Amino acid sequence: MASNRGVVYLGPGKVEVQSIDYPKMVNPKGKPIEHGVILKVVSTNICGSDQHMVRGRTTAPKGLVLGHEITGEIIEKGKDVEYLNIGDLVTVPFNVACGRCRTCREEQTGVCLNVNEARAGGAYGYVDMGGWVGGQAQYVLVPYADFNLIRFPDKARAMEKIQDLTMLSDILPTGFHGAVCAGVGVGSTVYIAGAGPVGLAAAASAQILGAAVVMIGDMNAERLKHAKSVGFEPIDLTKSDKLEELIEAVIGVPEVDASVDAVGFEARGHGAQHSTEAPATVLNSLMAITRAGGAIGIPGLYVTEDPGSKDEAAKQGNLRMRFGLGWAKSHRLYTGQTPVLRYNRQLMQAILHGRLPIAKIVNATVIPLDEAARGYHEFDTGVARKFVLDPHGMVKKAA
Repeated sequence: MASNRGVVYLGPGKVEVQSIDYPKMVNPKGKPIEHGVILKVVSTNICGSDQHMVRGRTTAPKGLVLGHEITGEIIEKGKDVEYLNIGDLVTVPFNVACGRCRTCREEQTGVCLNVNEARAGGAYGYVDMGGWVGGQAQYVLVPYADFNLIRFPDKARAMEKIQDLTMLSDILPTGFHGAVCAGVGVGSTVYIAGAGPVGLAAAASAQILGAAVVMIGDMNAERLKHAKSVGFEPIDLTKSDKLEELIEAVIGVPEVDASVDAVGFEARGHGAQHSTEAPATVLNSLMAITRAGGAIGIPGLYVTEDPGSKDEAAKQGNLRMRFGLGWAKSHRLYTGQTPVLRYNRQLMQAILHGRLPIAKIVNATVIPLDEAARGYHEFDTGVARKFVLDPHGMVKKAA
């Protein structure tokens, strides 16, 4: 049996590449399955959601194999896999979904009812998401393969754009979902909270959906500089705690048609309070600037438990929101994990036909699997990069 190495969470602030079990055709409870495939991982990305765990801001157990953004080549398949073949290059939605339950049939694959005994929804290498082993590794099991996986139609062409296509597993459809749920369309004025990779993906999505202007707010000067370099209007949140005034300085009015929260529960205050954690800051500010009757897309992660929070309420997932403001303005707020399968085929086509250079937009930076700890450390400092792990040297060779 082949060896396998993967990125393992060792406790707050600590990850390490270790030898891990080679995947078997069994579910997290050890029950044999025939609907899965084993992938040779071609690329697997470090996600901001992973950072929440590594910072100790979740209840993730030590020993968890991380990673939910996976692209790979099928090297083994179960006898119930009918429509995929050995050698296919595929993109893996971060959602683990059965394809058979009520929510999957409604295209709500982020809350599949059959892949996690504890709650609705499953994911690879993530706390409370069903125990599915993560994909920041050389090899990984993907269940319900016929339903979940999309095969790239031309393998050689896909490898030429692999740094773009690796974003299909999570951040690109997540950003797109945020923009769609916010109601972005032709001529929209849009504000994106957060200039990290998901915020940049949401901004790129807003542009392809026809937005007239896309503003992106952050407190990190490097990220704001990068956002401007790829065509977005930067909003420096250290300048004022009045987001309305910052917006008005750009577009002449203190409100936007649509807004997206790409920050989540580790938000910080604006202006003079930018160094202080304030979990509901983004949501409150977006309700203040979004027009009456508008919508707010919330792909940013919010957790049911945050043991690292200094706020007692936030430790239990409770936020001090001005919900009455959103109610008074008839806002639509759309939350939850992105149902990747709803979007990734269309976004794949946009990439393959040169409409969406997402690797450039998020500043994809390829590193070997063995340098994952360095990637986590640098990403946590706020660098304007999206780290892509290359377990077999295939991405580097393709470039």
